[in-house]
Amino acid sequence: MNAKLTVNKSFHVQVRRNGSKSLANGKASTKPLGRIPRITRLLALAHRCRDLVRDGVIIKQSELAHYGQISTTRMSQIMWLDNLAPDIQEQILALPRTVQGRDLILEREVRPIAKTLDWEQQRKMWAALQKSSGDRQP
Repeated sequence: MNAKLTVNKSFHVQVRRNGSKSLANGKASTKPLGRIPRITRLLALAHRCRDLVRDGVIIKQSELAHYGQISTTRMSQIMWLDNLAPDIQEQILALPRTVQGRDLILEREVRPIAKTLDWEQQRKMWAALQKSSGDRQP
């Protein structure tokens, strides 16, 4: 008995940065468009740094600044983001990717909100910032 067997398999040729090629299974992976806003990345960094201090991996904030090769002032600015109201932090972490141009919400605009200790006042300031950033949209 002579039986024919046909196998159909999709593949994708992946071109690497150095120009070499390789076979990848299935279809080309779809890389999300745009970049994560800087304020989102900084808030995630603040959370990570807080955890390092809380867990005793790092003794104090100035040590974080030293390892991050930034000034202690800049480290403080980043760590202040952890003082934002939880709902504001959620909104920052859920900001859409920036596809073109500058981010809609800038870290320097959030700093005064983060330095305010009253969460209700923060929410009012955040709402005003969102309104003004909405006005800037192209």
